[in-house]
Amino acid sequence: MTSRLLRVTAPGGLKNLALSETEPAAATPGPGDIRVRVHASSLNYHDYMVCAIEGRAADGRIPMADGAGEVLEVGEGVEGFAVGDSVVSCFFPTWTNAADLPSNNAETPGDGIDGFARSEVTLPASWFTKSPEGWSHEEAATITTAGLTAWRALVVDGGLKAGQTVVTLGTGGVAVYAVQLAKALGARVISLSSSDAKLEKLRALGADEVINYKTTPEWGVKVRELTGGLGADHVVETGGIGSINQSVQAAKPGGHVAVIGVMSGFTGDFMLAAVLVRQVRVQGLLVGSPQHQREFVAALNATGLKPVIDRSFDLAELAEAFEYQLEARHFGKICVTI
Repeated sequence: MTSRLLRVTAPGGLKNLALSETEPAAATPGPGDIRVRVHASSLNYHDYMVCAIEGRAADGRIPMADGAGEVLEVGEGVEGFAVGDSVVSCFFPTWTNAADLPSNNAETPGDGIDGFARSEVTLPASWFTKSPEGWSHEEAATITTAGLTAWRALVVDGGLKAGQTVVTLGTGGVAVYAVQLAKALGARVISLSSSDAKLEKLRALGADEVINYKTTPEWGVKVRELTGGLGADHVVETGGIGSINQSVQAAKPGGHVAVIGVMSGFTGDFMLAAVLVRQVRVQGLLVGSPQHQREFVAALNATGLKPVIDRSFDLAELAEAFEYQLEARHFGKICVTI
């Protein structure tokens, strides 16, 4: 049996993604391992950087952090997984101690180690969780990075409670997941986009209020107006340095700003005085642990929430998929079928 596999070849860049259609099947699982037929992945900005920036990936690296598929074979001693189970990968598969926060991507699939742009993998069972019940493989592939990031921002780190106010920025995977999760947990949601058409989609998804940040550049003030002058309990900050000052302004005194995205860059002016005066908790985060993911999957099973998938591409079209992502016309997640 043969399988497909895609690598980033030196020096990197989207023109140097090499697809093979004649790879051997994954190895027979050893003790503690499972062999998985990977059916789908999904795109994240992190994956784009690995594939597109020259010198970012090791020569021959198999990209893509997200992987969802079916268990084909189970190694000795594996508990909790059986042949035929639908499973999804973990972004930080070796993060087992909650206190030991990972600070790099050395053990992140698709970056420091090989990822899921391939038909089969044999890996430790602990590197996966079950997929939510009734989800397609494409839907499950959105959990690993985007879904779990939104969950950690709002629930694990934020301690979101019903009745609180959440602000989301944009219409990418994390932001759309955050809208859905916040509404499912009983929060009020204020969502931002530069597109009026996308703002209407956010309303249809459940956003209570929407703001066009292009026509309302001081949207932090607008959020405070919409909250009776108080501000939001949580801001899911996916924009980066270009929006973080407005996020701080939008947060209530003692509010929580979850810093996730870097779309507008890493460096620039930061209003530290506003953080101090308003005593805002500004917290950076990188996805979550396997335990966080198990808890997230349990919540998805309980709520019936399903992700929003904008479009799917075949693995052979991965470069085109990233180019589509960069156009920023998508709403929700972009998936790849393996």
